Amino acid sequence: PLLVMQTANPRLKSPEWLILTGGLFFILLLTISAIWEADIRWLHFFQAWMYVATIMLAVRRSRWGYFIGVSAAGLWDYANVFATSFFFNGLQQLSRWIQTGHLQRPDLFIAVPAWFSNLFVVIGCIWAYSRLPTKSFGDAAKFAITFVLTTGFFALDMALCQPRYLATFPRMLHPHLPF
Repeated sequence: PLLVMQTANPRLKSPEWLILTGGLFFILLLTISAIWEADIRWLHFFQAWMYVATIMLAVRRSRWGYFIGVSAAGLWDYANVFATSFFFNGLQQLSRWIQTGHLQRPDLFIAVPAWFSNLFVVIGCIWAYSRLPTKSFGDAAKFAITFVLTTGFFALDMALCQPRYLATFPRMLHPHLPF
């Protein structure tokens, strides 16, 4: 992968660094989470591939990578604010850790750095796309198709690996703050 990054674009700019940093850190957090909870290993394995695709395409300055990144990372952050309590539970753990000096539930706390790493991917992808020399109205259709396919891939991943998480999708259609 490093050789591909060097030959595809020897000079990564700030947006690509945000995408690379956020994407790799999120993959690391998926790995840690999968180590802690064996029943989600396959879910996280396949989920990580969306971030690998984002990184590989983004370092080549492909709009498809930016579209996948905004779709995958944006959906994850959106879901964890409006459809689940995972991020807010992580913030509670962070607050308790600061107050007591003891991290009681690292499995919940991990949502905080995961959320911010996804935010980095989204910001990097939007920023990188904004710097493309040519854009067209067709990009909106390409983004919509990418969003549908990325979301469908994630739903299929859940259906095959952890069907209990599919309940998140209807909650995303009727968002609420989970507190």
